[in-house]
Amino acid sequence: MKKLVVIISIFMLVLNVSITKAQLRLNTNLGSQPVWGPTGYDRVDYYYLPDVESYYYVPKHQYVYKNGGQWVFGDKLPSQYANYDVNRGYKVVLNEPKPYLHFENDKVKYLQYKGYKHQDFIINSDNPKYYVVKGHPKYNGNNKYGNKHDGTFGHENNGHGKGNKGKDDDDNNGKSNGNGKGKGKGHDKD
Repeated sequence: MKKLVVIISIFMLVLNVSITKAQLRLNTNLGSQPVWGPTGYDRVDYYYLPDVESYYYVPKHQYVYKNGGQWVFGDKLPSQYANYDVNRGYKVVLNEPKPYLHFENDKVKYLQYKGYKHQDFIINSDNPKYYVVKGHPKYNGNNKYGNKHDGTFGHENNGHGKGNKGKDDDDNNGKSNGNGKGKGKGHDKD
């Protein structure tokens, strides 16, 4: 009987740890946030952009704006906002589903931020936690081993490239002597 209680206790402990880890993973999306987003948030669902009275949906990297009375999702803002600089405009973080359905409230509530330019952005942060955001000047590819997902594997331009595999015109079966300038891009995987 004691063995059964111990086994059940261990099982419950392992299950609890697994659930906690899963919740931690679900409650952060720092690497998905754009570099123009404000600092201070490990998780963001939407940004409200008071200057253009629109939203930005972080998980799908899409703007949400009104067009003819309908909310539209798109990769870019419409042409009437061509002069809007997303890098400088104020963003309000909203972690709720479909906040655009409460647009009239948001418009009034965040009116004081329209034209406000004093906000710290991810791209300017020296906090290492933001180095996982693609486009950050110190982007590390979200990998503790330095794999920057650009082929350098932490060895930028150190001359270890293997040439132009498959791109030569000399019928060398894709094997050549490299570029000869010591500018290889890390370790090719064969």
